[in-house]
Amino acid sequence: MKALILVGGFGTRLRPLTLSVPKPLVDFGNKAMILHQIEALKEVGVIEVVLAINYQPEVMLNFLKDFESKLGIKITCSQETEPLGTAGPLALARDKLADGSGDPFFVLNSDVISEYPFTELIQFHKSHGGEATIMVTKVDEPSKYGVVVMEEETGKVERFVEKPKVFVGNKINAGIYLLNPSVLDRIELKPTSIEKEVFPRIAANNGLFAMVLPGFWMDIGQPRDYITGLRLYLDSLRKKAPAKLASGTHVLGNVLVHETAVIGEGCLIGPDVAVGPGCVVEAGVRLSRCTVMRGARVKKHACISSSIIGWHSTVGMWARVENMTILGEDVHVCDEVYSNGGVVLPHKEIKSSILKPEIVM
Repeated sequence: MKALILVGGFGTRLRPLTLSVPKPLVDFGNKAMILHQIEALKEVGVIEVVLAINYQPEVMLNFLKDFESKLGIKITCSQETEPLGTAGPLALARDKLADGSGDPFFVLNSDVISEYPFTELIQFHKSHGGEATIMVTKVDEPSKYGVVVMEEETGKVERFVEKPKVFVGNKINAGIYLLNPSVLDRIELKPTSIEKEVFPRIAANNGLFAMVLPGFWMDIGQPRDYITGLRLYLDSLRKKAPAKLASGTHVLGNVLVHETAVIGEGCLIGPDVAVGPGCVVEAGVRLSRCTVMRGARVKKHACISSSIIGWHSTVGMWARVENMTILGEDVHVCDEVYSNGGVVLPHKEIKSSILKPEIVM
C-alpha cells in the first residue's frame, strides 16, 4: 500500500518553532511529528509515503533519508509550485499513487496526532465496498467544525454541515482517509478542497463511509492544541506502553524523558512533560505541561509550565516561564526573568520580564 501525507504550507500557527524547521519536523513526544505517522503506516504494510509539500522539500527529505533505511520505507516528495488545497496534491501525485494494483491508499493531514488505527480502517474499508472511507472523531462543540452526518449502523455518510447552528451530530472529519484509486479520477490538477468538493460528490453517489476513531485525536498545529495533544498522547502511552514513561519520586503523572537527558537532584517533573535528547535539567527545577526540546538547558530552581522550550534554548536560574510561552530555537532567558505567554523568535536573549503575552522579535 501507499500513503500521501499533506504537509502543505508554512506552519505559521506554530511559529517561532517553524522558523527553524518545517512544521512536520517539529518535535512532538521526542520525535518529529511526521515520524509518528510514518511509523504507524509502516506497521500496516505501507511501502511508500509521498509527502505533498510546497515549502522546503529538501530540508524534509534530508531529514527523512535516515529513516528511509531505518524503517525500510520509501519516502518521496511531490512538490507543489502553487498551493493546491487538500485535493489538488492527490492529482499532482496521481502517478505515484495509482500503480495499477487497484489497492486503496491512505491520505493523512500532517498535523493530526492519534493512535492511528489503520488496521481497523483497512478492514472497515474492505467491508463496506465503497469508494472512500474517512475517519471521524467526536467533539464536544461541533458548532466550531464541519460536521459529518452519517448512518450510525453502516457508517454511510449522508452529508456535511459546516459549523452547524443547530445540533446535527458531533462527529467531525479527523483528517485520515483511505481512498480507492478511482477517487483520483474525480480530481483535477487545480486548487481543490477534498472536504468541500470531492467528498460531498462521493457521498451523493453513496460511496463515502465514515469510521469513528477509537482513542484520542488532536490537531496539534497550534501551541495550545500541541500542549493538549501531548497530554492525550502521554495518556495513551500510559495505557499501551507504560514502560516508555519515566518513573521515580521526582515524577508526577505521565512524563517522557529521553535516555540521553540529565535530570538533577530535587526536581519535580510532571504531569504531561516531554524532555528531549541531550537536555540538561538542573537541580530543583519544576516542570509541568511542557515540552523541553533537544539540547535545551533548564537551570537550577527554574519553573516551567504550559510552555514549549525550543531546541538548544536555556532557561536561567529561578526563572519562571508559563502561560503558553513559546521559545524558538537558541533562545536564552536570563536568571530570575519571568515570561507570561511570551513568543520569542530564534536566537534571542531575554534580559527583562515579559509581563503579558507578546511576540518578541
